[in-house]
Amino acid sequence: MEAVSRELSISAGTLERWRADALSRPARERAWTARARFEAVLATAAMDEASKGAWCRENGVYPQELERWRGAATEALAEPEEARASLGQTKADRRRIKELERELRRKDKALAEAAALLVLSKKMEAIFPKDKDEDA
Repeated sequence: MEAVSRELSISAGTLERWRADALSRPARERAWTARARFEAVLATAAMDEASKGAWCRENGVYPQELERWRGAATEALAEPEEARASLGQTKADRRRIKELERELRRKDKALAEAAALLVLSKKMEAIFPKDKDEDA
């Protein structure tokens, strides 16, 4: 504890208090990291229902929660082939993105030019107003 205290520049008393607070909370309220959830799924995969229930009680996890974690892990590992982009497809996508960005820049420039021309025409009209008598 002392080494951690020196390394983090936090007093040992503060670290002890934080540890005691964390340990005083029920296990189900503690945050489970992704790694810990996956390890829990692996640890309970081969267990029967009674063993799994005992494990859940011991670790403060609801069986439904464990099943949800199992489903999420399965879903993450079962990515369909269509979702994986092929090398040719990513090159084509990059090429298309470059083309679209080039077109966007061109249109931005054209829009800026049109806005500048509009501002200039309004200034010209303000400086040299057209007389209505000249048109008639």
